[in-house]
Amino acid sequence: MNHSEISHYRMASQKLYQENQCSPQEIVKHFGAMQAQDYAMAKWAIGSRCSSSEKEIEEAINSTQIIRTHILRPTWHFVSPDDIYWMLELSSPQVKRLFATMAKEHGFDEKKFDQVNAAIEKLLAGNNHLTREEIMQELNIHKKAGDLSPVIVMMNAELDGLVCNGKMKGKQITYALLEERVSKPKTKLSTEEALAKLALRYFESHGPATVHDFSWWSGFPATICKKTINAIVLQLENITIDNQQYWFKKGLRDEGNFREGVHFLPAFDEILISYKTRDASFNTEHQSKVFTNNGIFKPIIVENGKVIGIWKRTIKKDHAKIETEFFNETESSKKEILFEGIKAFETYLETKVVIE
Repeated sequence: MNHSEISHYRMASQKLYQENQCSPQEIVKHFGAMQAQDYAMAKWAIGSRCSSSEKEIEEAINSTQIIRTHILRPTWHFVSPDDIYWMLELSSPQVKRLFATMAKEHGFDEKKFDQVNAAIEKLLAGNNHLTREEIMQELNIHKKAGDLSPVIVMMNAELDGLVCNGKMKGKQITYALLEERVSKPKTKLSTEEALAKLALRYFESHGPATVHDFSWWSGFPATICKKTINAIVLQLENITIDNQQYWFKKGLRDEGNFREGVHFLPAFDEILISYKTRDASFNTEHQSKVFTNNGIFKPIIVENGKVIGIWKRTIKKDHAKIETEFFNETESSKKEILFEGIKAFETYLETKVVIE
C-alpha cells in the first residue's frame, strides 16, 4: 500500500467498491455513525452503498431500524438502535461541553434544561410524535432572529437520551421519546470499552486512517484516541507512509483488486467528511469547490477513488434533474461513460433522471 492507493482502500472499507447485499440498517451499523446533517442527502449516503430505494431507507428510519440524532462533534448522525445508548453515554458529556457557552448565552443552565426536558417528556409521552415547531409552540419558545433556543433545546434533549427522530410527518421531521422507540440495554459499557468499540468500528469502516482522523470524526482529543488505539492494536493492522501511521481492519490489503467505477456521492458523505486530511481523495487546488470554509460539503463525483467534480440534483414532478461540474475539461464521450454512475441514483429514487 502506498499513499496514492489510500483512497482506493477507503472506498473498499466504506463499501463503495463491492456489490452489497446489505440492508440499510446493516450499512449504518457498519459505520457506527454516518453524518446525517442534510437529511435528503444522508439517505442517499446509505442508498449509494446498498440496493435499497429511498422509500425503503425512509421506512427503516421511520420504524427505528435506523436512528437519526445528535451524537458526535456535534451534528446529526444516523446510528443503529443497538449502538444508540452506549454511544450517547460516551459522547454526550463532551458534546454538551462544546455548546455550553452558547446555551448559557441563551439563558439555559442545567436547571432550566431539566425543566424543559420534563415538559418535552410530557408532550411526547404515549408515542406522540411532534415537529420541533410544534414542541416549541407548546413550550412557548418563540424563535426570533438570531435566537438558537429551539436548536439548543432539542439538541440537549437528544444528547440527554430523551428524544430521537420520530416518524416523518409528510416532509417534516418529528421527535419522539427515545425510550419509547428503543429499549434501554440491561448492561453498560465502561468508558474504556466504549472508546475501544467506537475506535474499532471507525477503523474497520473508514481505514486506512490516522489518529487525527479518528479524533476529528469522534470529537475526542488526539491523546485519548492514541491511547484507545494502543488498547486495540492487536485487532488492527497499520502501515507507515511518509512518517504517518495509518490504521485499518485486518485483511483489507487482500482487497487490492479494485474495479473501476464512478460514484455520484452525496453532500457530507463519509468518504470525505470523516477524515481530518482529505488530500488522498482530491487535488487540494479544487478544495474550495468541494467544501467551503464554513464546512458545507458539496455532492461529489468520484472516479476510481478520486473526486473529479461536483453535482447537484433538483427534484421535479416526474423526474430528477442532475447538473454536473467537472474540475477538468471532459470530452462528451467520456462524460457519457461517467454518467453511467448516475444510474444507481435513478434506481434509488425510482424516477427518471435527466442530466443537464
